Amino acid sequence: MTAPVLSVNAPRLIADLTDLGCIGRVEAGGINRTSFSAADTEARGWYLARCAEAGLSVRQDGVGNLIVSSPAVAAEIAARPAVWSGSHLDTVPNGGQFDGALGALAALECLRRIHEEGIELQRPVCAIMYTDEEGSYAHLLGSSALARGFSRAELEAMVGRDGDRFVDTFTAAGGDLDAAAQTRIDPGALHATVELHIEQGPTLEEQGIQIGVVSGIVGLGGGVVTFLGRADHAGTTPMSQRRDALVAAGAFVVALPEIAARISDRAVITCGMVSVRPGSANVIPESAQVSVDFRHPEQGQVEALEAAIRDTARNIAAQYGLQVGIDLEESIPPAPLDRGVQKIIAARAAARGLSSVSMPSGAGHDSQNLAPLVPTGMIFVPSIEGRSHCPEENTSWEDVENGANVLLDTLIQLAGG
Repeated sequence: MTAPVLSVNAPRLIADLTDLGCIGRVEAGGINRTSFSAADTEARGWYLARCAEAGLSVRQDGVGNLIVSSPAVAAEIAARPAVWSGSHLDTVPNGGQFDGALGALAALECLRRIHEEGIELQRPVCAIMYTDEEGSYAHLLGSSALARGFSRAELEAMVGRDGDRFVDTFTAAGGDLDAAAQTRIDPGALHATVELHIEQGPTLEEQGIQIGVVSGIVGLGGGVVTFLGRADHAGTTPMSQRRDALVAAGAFVVALPEIAARISDRAVITCGMVSVRPGSANVIPESAQVSVDFRHPEQGQVEALEAAIRDTARNIAAQYGLQVGIDLEESIPPAPLDRGVQKIIAARAAARGLSSVSMPSGAGHDSQNLAPLVPTGMIFVPSIEGRSHCPEENTSWEDVENGANVLLDTLIQLAGG
C-alpha cells in the first residue's frame, strides 16, 4: 500500500476553524450564520481572503457557491473533469463550530497543500463552499441548484425561516436571480467528489473508531403545515365555538412521533418551529404554522412519511373545523455513495494507521445531491458525545487532523497522484 506523500498543516487548519468560529458567535454560546446574513457575508469574505492569501483562484456561480482552484495547474490538466471537496459555512440558529465548517476548511487546506508543494496530478482538485446547506430557504439549496436547478418562479416563491423572501435577501446581498435560475452543473465536468464532516452522532466515539466511511445518506423532506381558524376574544368566546388554529397544530405535533413509529423504526420526524398569528395572549390564534422535517434511508418510506403527514394534517383540520395549507418541498432522495470511493477512503485511513468503519449518515448533506451524478464519498470523524446543531458541538483537534489527512490522501489518489 502506498504511503502518504503529504500531510495537512494542522496548526493552520485549527487556527482557521477557530477564527471562523468567532464569526456570528452569539451570547447564547452558539453561532448564527444564516445564509446571506451579515455574519454569513463576513464569513464568505473571510474565506475569500484565505483563498487570496494562498494564491488560489475563486469562481462564484449564480447561486453563490464558491469553487476554488489552483492557477498553477497546467491548462491541459485543468480542462479535465475535476475532483471536488467541500461543505458549507452557514449554520443553524445557535449552531456549532464544526458542522459544515470542518469540511469546507479542510478541503481548502488540502488544496493549499497540493498547491504549495506543486504536486502534479492527472486531474484538477477544487475546493467548494456550498450555499445555504442548512436550508433556510430550501433543503441543500446550493447543491440542489447544481444538481437539478431552480426556476425563477421557484426562487421567487422561497421564504426563509425568518420570514424573509429569498429574492429580497439574495439580491440585497448582490445576487442575480436570473443567474441563480441558470445554475446547474455539467456532470461531465466532475470526476468525483468527497466531503469531510463530523458524524453528528455518537457511533464513532462510542465504538472508539477514528474514521467513518459513509455508505449512504438519508432521504429527507420538509416544509410547513398551516392551520387556519378564526381569531376571537379569549375571554368571551365559549370553548365549544372556537376555531383555534394552535390547538389543532398542537394535536398535529403530538401525532408526529406516532406517524414515524407507524412507518418504520428508522423514520424520524421533527417540528422545530411554530409560528402563531396574531400572536397575543388574549386572542384565539387564527393561524398556526408548523415546520416539519422528515427522514428515512429508503425513498419509498420518505414518500410514505409525506403521505401520512398530509393525511394527518387534513384529518386534524377537519376534526377541528379548520382549513389547512400543506406546503412541502420536493424531497431529496436517499443517496448510496460510491463503493470505489469508499474503498479508497478505508485504504487511506489504514495507511495512516487509523481505524475505520462503514456507516450510514442520518443527516442530510450536499454530497447526496452530487451522488447520482458523479462518484461521491464522505468521511466522518467523531463528534464528542454525539452533539451537533447546538453550541456544545465539538470534535477533538486530533480527529480534525486525522480526517483532513485522510481527505487529502483520498483527493490525491482520485486525482491520479
